[in-house]
Amino acid sequence: MNLVNKTKNTFALTTPLYYVNDVPHVGSAYTTMAADVLARFHRLLGHEVLLITGTDEHGQKIQRSAESLGKAPQEFCDQISAGFYSLWDLLNIKYDRFIRTTSPRHEAIVKEFFERVWAAGDIYQGQQKGWYCVSCEEFKEERELLEGNLCPIHTNKQVEWRDEQNYFFRLSKYQTQLEDFYQSQPDFIQPESRRNEVMNFVNQGLQDFSISRVNVDWGFPVPVDAKHTLYVWFDALLGYVTALLEPEAETTLENALAKWWPINLHLIGKDILRFHAVYWPAMLMSADLPLPQRVFGHGFLTKDGQKMGKSLGNTVDPVALVQQYGSDAVRYYFLKEIEFGKDGDFNEVRFINVLNADLANDLGNLLNRTLNMVKKYCANYALSITNENITDDNPLKAIGVNLEQKVQKSYESLAFNQACEVVLSLVQASNKFIDDQAPWTLYKQGKQQEVEKVLYAVLESVRLAAYLLSPVIPNISSDIYRQLGWEIDFNQQPESAVTAPFATHSQWGLLSNKQQLGQPQPIFKRIEPAKNS
Repeated sequence: MNLVNKTKNTFALTTPLYYVNDVPHVGSAYTTMAADVLARFHRLLGHEVLLITGTDEHGQKIQRSAESLGKAPQEFCDQISAGFYSLWDLLNIKYDRFIRTTSPRHEAIVKEFFERVWAAGDIYQGQQKGWYCVSCEEFKEERELLEGNLCPIHTNKQVEWRDEQNYFFRLSKYQTQLEDFYQSQPDFIQPESRRNEVMNFVNQGLQDFSISRVNVDWGFPVPVDAKHTLYVWFDALLGYVTALLEPEAETTLENALAKWWPINLHLIGKDILRFHAVYWPAMLMSADLPLPQRVFGHGFLTKDGQKMGKSLGNTVDPVALVQQYGSDAVRYYFLKEIEFGKDGDFNEVRFINVLNADLANDLGNLLNRTLNMVKKYCANYALSITNENITDDNPLKAIGVNLEQKVQKSYESLAFNQACEVVLSLVQASNKFIDDQAPWTLYKQGKQQEVEKVLYAVLESVRLAAYLLSPVIPNISSDIYRQLGWEIDFNQQPESAVTAPFATHSQWGLLSNKQQLGQPQPIFKRIEPAKNS
């Protein structure tokens, strides 16, 4: 299949297809928020973006979960899948496609892909003996198991012994090809710690893996043998391809791959790294298709320094969190406070302190007090000066002029915390600047020009900060822009990239004396910690 090379102006990225054995948890929200921030940033750059998310709905774990509740598997999947839709809505996620692996179109794509791999001679029947974790939907090697035959990932679940006929994919055939690929594309697996994990695994020698199950009804039948059901990972990974189909297009592999393939970025949690960085590239090699550009495996979340789990009763409900604090607050904390790629912790006291310090005090209070000073000290509630009146040695202008390069680099390398910190350094410098310059004193001394230069430099810095943070806190950024006299809604994408293009709005000095400033209002209300009764 000859594929046209993608244009440089498109950017396709995926979250994992979340497994619907239970309601969405904060870890799923974390990956999706990061994907949304990156998608929004690329839209600001003027790129055509496709953000894919969805749910993985087949397999024994789901069949058992449904049975335990006395429900049919499809009814169970419909109910859990709906929870993902509503959480993404609450979190202000602007996804483009939501794929469910139970969709009829998906079955057609899986069948066609299977036939290509079958024709390549890479699928055969054999006997599968080994320890199987139903929660992982994966066979485990004995050396991986914890004491008492417990799964290393689901540490409270015992693995089950299986001895059955399965169809296998010849992963071992692609050992050298994969090693050569990792060598030639050192950025394919990120961050480096994840790349090292994969290299260690591959260097131990790859074994063929099972792609079918018997005695599991919930899934697609193997095209060449209806007694077998396709194993969840062979089917689930192809959801990324099905999602690429245009709604009206005929369901063929060629149509699915026509515009957006190869995917620029798969964003995943580190627990599913092997499937995306080893099995998936090998399957694509077998089908003679180009490989994705990048797989990024982020860390796990803990709560108060402890691993989260239902048995510990310390999970964080993302729905309750957003309902209490708002989507911008939740997005900001997880992306600013945790280095993406490393494990991170959620602590409610720190959560409140960070939001109050950064959003209520540093950013919100700065805008509010500065606009109120414009009201008090400037005729007709307007500034009479522009960027030309601000000399290059102005400390805020000095920080602002190169800020967008640093921020762009941070977003593109998925260093979301760095992007936030770099922007916040301008906000903190603005607070210091206004205190040092004391415009209220300058006003009393009759130095009107000096007063307005200070107020201009601060308001322009707040505007720039709002623009560069808009992928993370789109509601607050839109509010700031409104108060500075722009009718721009950063949730209206890609329209906002047209009305506020990156080339101009990411530069310091855009505010003009023709700007009709809006009424000062708090953009983020300080959170008062709940008193213990």
